[in-house]
Amino acid sequence: MVARPMRVAVIGSGPSGMYAADALIIQQEIPVTVDVIDKLPVPFGLVRYGVAPDHVSIRSVRDTLDKVFDKPGVRFIGNVEVGVDISVSQLQEFFDAIVFTYGASRDRRLGIPGEDLDGSVAATDLVAWYCGHPDADRKTFERLIPSATAAVVVGVGNVAVDVTRVLAKTVEELIHTDMPEYVFETLRRSSITDIHVLGRRGPAQATYTTKELRELGELLDADIVVDPSELVFDAASNEVIASDKAIARNVEVVKEWAKRTQSEKSRRIHLHFLSRPVELRGDDRVREVVVEHTELDGRGGSVGTGKTFVISADLVVRSVGYRGQALPDVPFDATHNVIPHLDGRVQGDCAAVGGQYVAGWIKRGPTGIIGTNKKDATATVASLLADAANLPAAPLPSTEAFDDWLAKAGLQVVGNAGWRAIDNAERELGAVSGRDRTTIQSSQDLLRAAQVI
Repeated sequence: MVARPMRVAVIGSGPSGMYAADALIIQQEIPVTVDVIDKLPVPFGLVRYGVAPDHVSIRSVRDTLDKVFDKPGVRFIGNVEVGVDISVSQLQEFFDAIVFTYGASRDRRLGIPGEDLDGSVAATDLVAWYCGHPDADRKTFERLIPSATAAVVVGVGNVAVDVTRVLAKTVEELIHTDMPEYVFETLRRSSITDIHVLGRRGPAQATYTTKELRELGELLDADIVVDPSELVFDAASNEVIASDKAIARNVEVVKEWAKRTQSEKSRRIHLHFLSRPVELRGDDRVREVVVEHTELDGRGGSVGTGKTFVISADLVVRSVGYRGQALPDVPFDATHNVIPHLDGRVQGDCAAVGGQYVAGWIKRGPTGIIGTNKKDATATVASLLADAANLPAAPLPSTEAFDDWLAKAGLQVVGNAGWRAIDNAERELGAVSGRDRTTIQSSQDLLRAAQVI
């Protein structure tokens, strides 16, 4: 092991990256310094830009992650995109080890006719819009939402539930959140009255959690509609219900909704089970969704029946999962959309790639909750530390040399002080409206707040 502190670059500042940085810095056996590098000017990844803004308690984990930057030896290097602004091979000149934790941010497609019609969008893009992501397509959603009357959300996971809830809530139910002001302005003009949620399997196979599910039945101005005939349970479903209390709770919630009588609320959320979209139809925009009835196959899956029905809708949101992307010069499993690894060590050509590690969704796929990433990142860091004795003895360029390289490349780097300035600016902006925070969306505004331009 080298005599100097080990220098580690963590690529991505979401939960996995922050947990990895924390695990590296709190251990006492090996001196370490950590640079957490992110392509955005702000940290925390999907905690900031993926968790629904009205789930304030979950988003508050940002405060816990933020404390990692208070620890000596940990730096934020924001607004630097690895693979674009600096290559992995160039990074390796400055660091002993690299931990890839950049997640799985791209959406999965449905693969059906009409999917590219105007008005057919990915949940990842809609979530980015209402969370204030710098790359959000504001123009598209600020055009589509006020002009839509009915929406179809494809998927029955928590992201699908989040999207449905945001579209169904009144602005008054959201005004306490840190959503950018443009989101409130657009939602005030929404004409959406009906939201149809499609699940290709039955209630026992849905992947949402009970807390998120129940919220759909507690909205101020939206009724929930469930067709009792779609509450089908085969032997495999009953076995899962009997063995899993969370699934049993979910099923009971849906069964109770099926017994409800509708009130006079102005919006309706229709939950459709055993239903999958097979075609989107339209003219200059999606107008209809052709839906096929499915049936359970006895093994936890479903098969098509050939029987279809049509839902009129001018907004379709697909929420059928995330997928990871390859990074130049880093091994990638294109079948599973992850970086191949063995105990967190990146694998290439049947052997570990020296000094490269992986954690989080880009390691295991988009599974688990925020807390899952802590155990995952800690396991990867354990492998990295176990390899420390094999670090090359040759000295690395200094931290200052790395900073000089970034400066000479003309990059507007947001460091710890810059992030703190952004944080303060968002809190001050929120205070004007009586909120804890208002998200600053524009990259240029974020950089101005960070005082790097």
